[in-house]
Amino acid sequence: MTDARDPSIAAYTAPDAEGVPDLMRQLVDWLNTDDGSHPLVRAAMAHLHLVSIHPWADGNGRMSRSLQTLLIAREGVLAPEFSSVEAWLGRPGNTWEYYRELQNRGAEYLPDQDVSSWIRFNLTAYHQQTQTVRGRLHRSGRVWETLTEFAESSGFDERTVAALHDVAMAGRVRRSRYEHAEGLSTQQAQRDLRELVTAHVLEPVGRTRARYYTAGDRFPGTSLEIARTPMTLADPYAR
Repeated sequence: MTDARDPSIAAYTAPDAEGVPDLMRQLVDWLNTDDGSHPLVRAAMAHLHLVSIHPWADGNGRMSRSLQTLLIAREGVLAPEFSSVEAWLGRPGNTWEYYRELQNRGAEYLPDQDVSSWIRFNLTAYHQQTQTVRGRLHRSGRVWETLTEFAESSGFDERTVAALHDVAMAGRVRRSRYEHAEGLSTQQAQRDLRELVTAHVLEPVGRTRARYYTAGDRFPGTSLEIARTPMTLADPYAR
């Protein structure tokens, strides 16, 4: 495997091809044995072992992360937010940290080395993924509360909060989504959205089936401010 910054530099030398089948058998045997370690730690180690054995010419990282997800899913944790680190790795800086952590494991496979920083890296990812989900739920709830108050004080039907919430959280809403979410007829959904447009709470964009609605001049600013406030994630290992 070469350095991403310079393909002429070997960043990691995988085990000899002749030894890979035996290493894979050892990995499978270990996976089928309960060593008493925590599932998150075990999944992180499975990831590290497979990517270090490097059995394929391409896709080793993807397969190793998939194995990590599989082990967590086997424990009954199926929600992607908690079983996979892919979303966390997609954030700015985290992918670079991931490759740096792998590089810190050395230029060749050393199965008995100190992997505490690797475990810490993965547990931080899981923890911050959980923080993200909790933060989104909290923020969504606060936005819903402010929009409910707005609808009541403005004389809009309570069901319109669903449409307003989509606009605040996702930036837009379509008539079909609002209709299905609230179990409305097409005519009811159109009437509600038309009323919000007339009041300048929503702004229509596009025509006919391609039309969607965004925040208008009189959309409650407090709700938008809450929805757009950046989330701060804590380092669980910070002292």
